Amino acid sequence: QVQLVESGGGLVQAGGSLRLSCAASGDIITIKAMGWYRQAPGYQRELVASIPSGGNADYADSVKGRFTISRDNAKNTVTLQMNSLKRDDTAVYYCAAKIINSRSHESDYWGQGTQVTVSS
Repeated sequence: QVQLVESGGGLVQAGGSLRLSCAASGDIITIKAMGWYRQAPGYQRELVASIPSGGNADYADSVKGRFTISRDNAKNTVTLQMNSLKRDDTAVYYCAAKIINSRSHESDYWGQGTQVTVSS
């Protein structure tokens, strides 16, 4: 009953920028946190950035100073501004949200992912 839809992935040269967006919809009472994960071939999925409702953002050390996460709580959206991109940032990026629904059940939901490819 909850859907997350990502957009904004693509191909970019090293040093360039991309902006990812994610919109959540469905049976949502409260979104406790939203964030972005990524998974590259041969690597486990890792947390890139997260932001709780009304709280401060957390970032993986590898992206601090380059990526910025933000939320629009009224629209249930989260964005990830990615600057100074490196080849190591190449991965499938997944939007995630921790959501409490109308039955008071808390679950993590995932988007289907969007490919980010950084070329040299």
